[in-house]
Amino acid sequence: MMKKKVWFVTGASKGLGLTLVKKLLKEGYSVAATSRSVNDLKEAVGSDTKAFLPLAMNLLDENDVQKAIEKTVEHFGSIDVVVNNAGYGLVGGLEELSDAEARKNFDVNVFGSLNVIRKALPHLRRQKSGHIYNIASIGGFTGSYPGFGIYCATKFAVHGFTEALVEEVRPFGIKVTVVSPGYFRTNFLDSSLAVPAKPIDDYKSVREMQSLHQAGINGKQQGDPEKAASVLIRVAEGNEAVVHLFLGEDAYGLAEQKIKTVQQDMASVRELATSTNFEG
Repeated sequence: MMKKKVWFVTGASKGLGLTLVKKLLKEGYSVAATSRSVNDLKEAVGSDTKAFLPLAMNLLDENDVQKAIEKTVEHFGSIDVVVNNAGYGLVGGLEELSDAEARKNFDVNVFGSLNVIRKALPHLRRQKSGHIYNIASIGGFTGSYPGFGIYCATKFAVHGFTEALVEEVRPFGIKVTVVSPGYFRTNFLDSSLAVPAKPIDDYKSVREMQSLHQAGINGKQQGDPEKAASVLIRVAEGNEAVVHLFLGEDAYGLAEQKIKTVQQDMASVRELATSTNFEG
């Protein structure tokens, strides 16, 4: 029997990360899971088996991230699948959000993931195998949501560095996937959605979008996080190198609409926009 993969999951005390960790442990995988509070993590997962390694980790502290990665390798002997899941939502108009609020979202959603990648790759390169999941969002592929400009920008960044990373680590036998979930019924919208400290009354479309997500969509999402976790496990066990993993019927619909819109825009000005070469 083949050895079950060792998974390393960040942001594991709630949402999709928590669902994934529980499902992995149930299916016999070894899991190192991180959160800012190890006690909250232990309580949420509710497992004390040797296959579960709960770790308190400050995502923004490179030394702390390195210690967590090293503890995982020491405990399990290897690390096979890295899931950059930690992150939070931010809803506010670009004018409303302060520089500090915007930078904090980038620090966690972008630079935190880069810290994990930087510290995990030496182990993956050494063993010539591994799989990195970077959890983005359908909002990292299509950004037409008033109030979600900064959040979408962080997730667009995740798409961008993932595509580059795919090519950088391909020679080492390492797979990389950017995951773009649609709406799944987790506590993301009530526990991980920050709002501006100084909202501006004029931005009615932003407040409407905020209300829609907090009161209209929250608790009614069609996506089942259990099924999303199953997809992540099956893709990790498969032979195909899936770079773009859209999760959910809604994510597929939104992605297809974005692609169609881009194609229409390109076609509408193709002759003009491609007449830019030097003559001769």
